[in-house]
Amino acid sequence: MSDVTEEILVKSLLAAVREGRFEAVPGLLKELGHGARKTALAELKSLRTEVRGWGWERWGEQLPIQRALRVAGAGCHTGAAAAAAWIGGRDFSDWGRATTSQVLEVLVDRDTAWLADVAQRLAERPTVAENEYGLVRGLVDRSGCAAPTTDGYLVGWTAAMTGRRLVEDLRADPHTPVLVPRILDMIETPNQLTWAVGPEAPTHWPTALATLTAEGVLDRASLVDGCVARLLRGGRPRDLRFPLTLLQLLDPTPEERRGRTADWIGMAADAPSPVAAYAQEVLAGLAAEGELSTPELAEMSAQVLFRTEKKLVRAQLTLLTRELRKDSGAAAELLPVVADAFGHEDTGIQERALKLVGRYLPKVDGQVREELAGAAAALSPAHRQAAEELFGASELAEDLPYEETLPPVPERRRVAGPAATVAELVADLVTVSKGRSKAPSEEFERVLDGLVRHAHLHREELTAALTEAFADAWWASDEGYGRDAFARGTYGVDVVTAAVMGRVRQSRLQNARVRGHAPSPCVHGALDSVLDARLWETAALIGTDRLPFLLATPTWHTGAIEPSVLVERLRAYRDAGIDPAPTDFAQALLRVRKSDPSADEAAADASALGTRAGERLADWLTADASLAPGLRIRTRGQETKGGTGSLAERIVLKIRERRAVRDEFPPAFRWLGGTEVQAENRCHRWFAEREHWAAVVPDDREALAAWLLPVLVGGVEWDERGVTWGLTALAEADGPVGGATHLALALALGCRHAEDRLTAVDALLVLAARGDLDLGKLGASLAGLVEEGTVKPNRLADAARTAAATGAYGTTGAVLAPLLPALLAAEKPVRGLGELLAVAADCVERSGSCGEIPGLDAVADRRGSSQLVVQAGRLRRALRAGSEGHAPEAGQDMTQPAEIDQ
Repeated sequence: MSDVTEEILVKSLLAAVREGRFEAVPGLLKELGHGARKTALAELKSLRTEVRGWGWERWGEQLPIQRALRVAGAGCHTGAAAAAAWIGGRDFSDWGRATTSQVLEVLVDRDTAWLADVAQRLAERPTVAENEYGLVRGLVDRSGCAAPTTDGYLVGWTAAMTGRRLVEDLRADPHTPVLVPRILDMIETPNQLTWAVGPEAPTHWPTALATLTAEGVLDRASLVDGCVARLLRGGRPRDLRFPLTLLQLLDPTPEERRGRTADWIGMAADAPSPVAAYAQEVLAGLAAEGELSTPELAEMSAQVLFRTEKKLVRAQLTLLTRELRKDSGAAAELLPVVADAFGHEDTGIQERALKLVGRYLPKVDGQVREELAGAAAALSPAHRQAAEELFGASELAEDLPYEETLPPVPERRRVAGPAATVAELVADLVTVSKGRSKAPSEEFERVLDGLVRHAHLHREELTAALTEAFADAWWASDEGYGRDAFARGTYGVDVVTAAVMGRVRQSRLQNARVRGHAPSPCVHGALDSVLDARLWETAALIGTDRLPFLLATPTWHTGAIEPSVLVERLRAYRDAGIDPAPTDFAQALLRVRKSDPSADEAAADASALGTRAGERLADWLTADASLAPGLRIRTRGQETKGGTGSLAERIVLKIRERRAVRDEFPPAFRWLGGTEVQAENRCHRWFAEREHWAAVVPDDREALAAWLLPVLVGGVEWDERGVTWGLTALAEADGPVGGATHLALALALGCRHAEDRLTAVDALLVLAARGDLDLGKLGASLAGLVEEGTVKPNRLADAARTAAATGAYGTTGAVLAPLLPALLAAEKPVRGLGELLAVAADCVERSGSCGEIPGLDAVADRRGSSQLVVQAGRLRRALRAGSEGHAPEAGQDMTQPAEIDQ
């Protein structure tokens, strides 16, 4: 072939690629030799770079060209590694699999070892192996190599196999015996294997695999071993559903069950409930066959009786009862294990365990009897009399007077000073910049102040260090600068860093400072605007004599500023002849601690400065003007038009008019001087700069609580996770506790996820320890939320049980008391009320409160043995009996709930 002809063919290929005619590429490549392909490859790489730089507006033109590039590049590369890298390029992701046949066609003349190498390399790329399984499988089939066993390939294989002919396709695929056992090694089970379809459905994988196992297509021993091993490793219930169902369908033989006793015990101890229940059933079967020794039964029971699932614990007590009937001589070994249930949260289980111990107590010696009597100390006080009758009062531990246990009051921590050197500052800045809004507020503020100070004193050194440290930052490149990198926001401290380096347009800085801030309909948008205004102002003034350091840098970890420190900062500004930057000073005023003992003295010192800033600080410290908004909750039916009745739609925050804020604060803060903000939890801003919201007004707990309300509603009504992140700051903040704080805490205690409720319990106990909480008011808030169905009783019961278990029985009982009468009087039994009554009864029995709860007698007098009736009777007995101890100071008489302010 002449050079001219070769050149023409290369041009034809490149023209087809530029026109996006990827179907024509294989035919054009057939005419090209090795040298021509090498020449074409250089042009293809250049074109790829060009196309990558196109904007989204050219997407329709870009896609067919990228497809053609992929096919052409695959055929021009000679090395397996380079070819795999090209085919699997992220910009060539072929979601529609449009180029699969063309890529395979241009590789048809390669040797099998080369194809196998490419196939394995692509299989190791999770996205390619999963989304373009057909391409990888085609290479595997053409090369005759072993099937890849990477997770991505397995996900793609299961997706391709799933269909109405699942059994037939699996039976026909020669790779099935290799790939199926490997699926059981995966941490995350492929989606198709977890579909909620019945065993009769043709797409049900466990049934299909059980069928193939019965036919001998799959090795039974390896599948049973794989299922057991996967269940032992644990994980999410979703990922364990497939191996559990498959194992149940395989129905292990007696020999297979006997050889894995230790495995079943491990599952019963630690696995999720469905797996533990299956393992418990298998072990019970072994016990019935005489294949479970007494030590093994004791080991199993010691684990299961500590689980929280009542069904599992009851089943274990039943198994122990059956085995003791068969062999009462095992009592000495098994009864101490039974006594582990004395500390279970369910008093019914405690009673059952105590009766079982009592039945076989004559079969044990004095040493075991003494051990059992000691364990009886964990029983609820409701069973104290029964325990005394069984063991004798002299053998039981003496009851000590009740003492309420609350956590120590957290101490405020001083914020460390700014970085002493430029090198230290840059190291801290890199950390905060990567974390952006997730960086703790005190670290963010410390770095911001350090930037300002060092830019003022060591501008050239700082600029050089930042240029080196942030050379690869997206906003530091000429491309980023050219497209106005900060046109859409500050991106946290990045805008200030970039300003020091001269990478922010001056017009952008000036426009951001002077433009007005329209009031946001969402309180979280308004809070974000406060932070943005501070950052824009700092970026505009940094390195100038107008900003030697920041006034608003906190002195305490809560975000608050010590009044005397702010006075000294203003004095330094006065002596230097500098007027405070408006936004910086406004934030400083919002942070200064009015509750500090030195506030009055600081006000006098501020007034003596003889500056307008000093006068404003003095007025602010002496004014009795909380920024907390008034809280109003519309009744159902009053929500906004088209609403769902969500609590978030019914919460209205009415911010009272404060002339000083409206007249003297910059635009970003003026909403705090009087407006009405809708608390809408679907605003999609609650995840933005949330780490910094608490530090906007750290001296005003009610304001912070009001801002948290829509976020917390999301955790209750929409089952969102991680919504209680602000409660720690709320518990440690200053300022009085009012309706917003009590409502926020009440919502948090009813959140969907256990970890959120745990955070709420911590905040409850800290506030109680500080003496800042009105327990009756909190109970009244809960009563309203439970009555209208916003908070579910079972979630609240879990939170209350956790709080009480820390030793705060009096506090917890005082919170529960106000909500019980309304729930007891409901026409239909409230689901979960029995759990609440059980916690309340436990609190009364242990803390020693007395009195009556309206409506309790009517429920307790009902016939039946439901938990509601049983626990109502237990609570009534506890209330009537009272206690010899005294109620804790943190609690209150359960019969006298406080009124809630409206």
